Amino acid sequence: MKPVLTNPVVIGSLLGGVTLLVLAGWRISGAADTASASADVIELGRQIYAERCAACHGAELEGQPDWKTPLPSGRLPAPPHDASGHTWHHPDDVLFRIVKEGTAAIVGSAYQSDMPGFGDVLSDTEIRAVLAYIRTTWPERERSYQERVSGAS
Repeated sequence: MKPVLTNPVVIGSLLGGVTLLVLAGWRISGAADTASASADVIELGRQIYAERCAACHGAELEGQPDWKTPLPSGRLPAPPHDASGHTWHHPDDVLFRIVKEGTAAIVGSAYQSDMPGFGDVLSDTEIRAVLAYIRTTWPERERSYQERVSGAS
């Protein structure tokens, strides 16, 4: 019989448990800054962004063309999440609520938006991972600003 600590099943279980504890700890702490997000969390966020967000917000976070000009429907196109947009102007709690509940949850229920809430599709941990990934794409100036407004909220 193999010793317990050399058994691949036991090692895999331990590593999986440690990963879950790290993610749970990150979620509980509400950690938002890029420095506290592990490479695994950022990669998870990148994957979810590619699957769930890129179709509207662009594979390179560039948003839709003329994103400040209303569409014929009166709704605004999807904004960029890179430094050219306004995502980095908002504190973490606002960004989290927009992704979880939809734009109308923040702006007001009468506001019409094509941005749905993803609370029924993504866990809180997954939403935080997407936001962590987006933050990693911003230059230092935008990241620093966003960290300051998040600390003030």
